[in-house]
Amino acid sequence: MDTIVITGCSSGIGLATAHYLKERFINVYPTARHDDDVQKLKEMGFENAMRLDVTKPDEIAAVIETVLKKEGKIDAWFNNAGYGQAGAIEDIRTDVLREQFETNVFGLHECTRQIIPVMRKQGHGKIIQHSSVLGLISLFGRGAYNASKYAIEGLTDTLRLELTDTDIYAVLLNTGPITSRFRQTAMQKLRENVDIEHSVFKEKYKQTLEAKKSNVPFNEGPEAVAKVVHEILLSSKPKPRYHITKATVLLGFLKRVLSTTLLDKILLKTG
Repeated sequence: MDTIVITGCSSGIGLATAHYLKERFINVYPTARHDDDVQKLKEMGFENAMRLDVTKPDEIAAVIETVLKKEGKIDAWFNNAGYGQAGAIEDIRTDVLREQFETNVFGLHECTRQIIPVMRKQGHGKIIQHSSVLGLISLFGRGAYNASKYAIEGLTDTLRLELTDTDIYAVLLNTGPITSRFRQTAMQKLRENVDIEHSVFKEKYKQTLEAKKSNVPFNEGPEAVAKVVHEILLSSKPKPRYHITKATVLLGFLKRVLSTTLLDKILLKTG
């Protein structure tokens, strides 16, 4: 039975993936940043749920040590934890950008850095990195999040080259619109960290905040990601990259075939 650790399981994709894999007899260790979320996971039947704030190296080490003591191996690690900081680049303070990177990039990197020696020692492993369609293309007002996902792309593409002579696979998930609390969190971060009243984009921000959640084209449920993670676990040689949702497939294709100027025009209409 494969053993997987998943970060960011308080809701959305992480939680759905944990449920999906558990139902298919995968040994799941779901983690969450807050104790109350860990308790909720345990109440759902995840006895192996643990606290993990990916910005804290000691907590990462503790999770790895605990799993190894119980299982003797970690077959896969899913770096899912992350959030979106909305706001135009000129409105995002450097400390806010740094905070975005602390979770989305540096936390992911520290988890990856700590799990690689374990997988080298056991001779195999799969490191699944949750990127985004916004790791392929950029959207107006999502600069901080775009940058964090582009960084994940660069780190993972390089890591894949460095692991070529091993049976450790670094896999990117380019996920498009998925039903989750992602937009709610992004809007909360916009209110908290952007001086909306003094921004040249004031009216655009207000329209965004006041807009009711509409049907996003090509939106899918979080199970779409869970199915891919399951596929990766079952595969002896997973692909280096998985495009999830039709939006990712379409925009990834347009990025390859269109000029930057034409793609920008399309993305401005999309955003």
